[in-house]
Amino acid sequence: MRISIMDYGVGNLFSISKGFERAGAKVDVISDPAELVDSECIVFPGVGAFGAAMGALQPVLPELRRKIERGTPTLGICLGMQILFERSEESPGNGLSVIKGSVKRLTSGRIPHMGWNDVVAGPDPLFKDVPKTAQYYFANSYVCHPSENVGIAHTDYGERFSSVVRKGSIYGSQFHPEKSGQVGLALLKNFVDFAEGSR
Repeated sequence: MRISIMDYGVGNLFSISKGFERAGAKVDVISDPAELVDSECIVFPGVGAFGAAMGALQPVLPELRRKIERGTPTLGICLGMQILFERSEESPGNGLSVIKGSVKRLTSGRIPHMGWNDVVAGPDPLFKDVPKTAQYYFANSYVCHPSENVGIAHTDYGERFSSVVRKGSIYGSQFHPEKSGQVGLALLKNFVDFAEGSR
């Protein structure tokens, strides 16, 4: 499985690239969004701001949306999860809109939400051989509010929010699995296995 990781132009993608390589995938970090249209598997990493990320994807937005909706395995991490939704309070303009709902700023607790927190997971292949409740690393000020039934794990941080979503071949993770030790690497491996099985 060859995974295309989108580089929005900010941040270090070393950790997520190495995480997927350890999970057995071949990784391409790409800066030209047009290359996503021919990808086997797409990862939107957790780097940058909503508006800037969508600006980078704008040239291929209709084609990219169709590709994802037709079943290309896709994983959004942190910001990458948020751009899967229709809109965000962080920036004006639309997201990829492949999942219905919006992204809103956290309303309580220390913001940004930084550090380890519990994730309570439901049954899904993404959590194979992972404890139902485990700790993962978060770094976010905004969380997703789906308006369709896509939540497969939740976290409590002043409020309860969906920390993992799934819609068909689309996954979103609010935490950073690549920074979450062995349980995080297990999730990446499970996603690779899922993506390979969908070919």
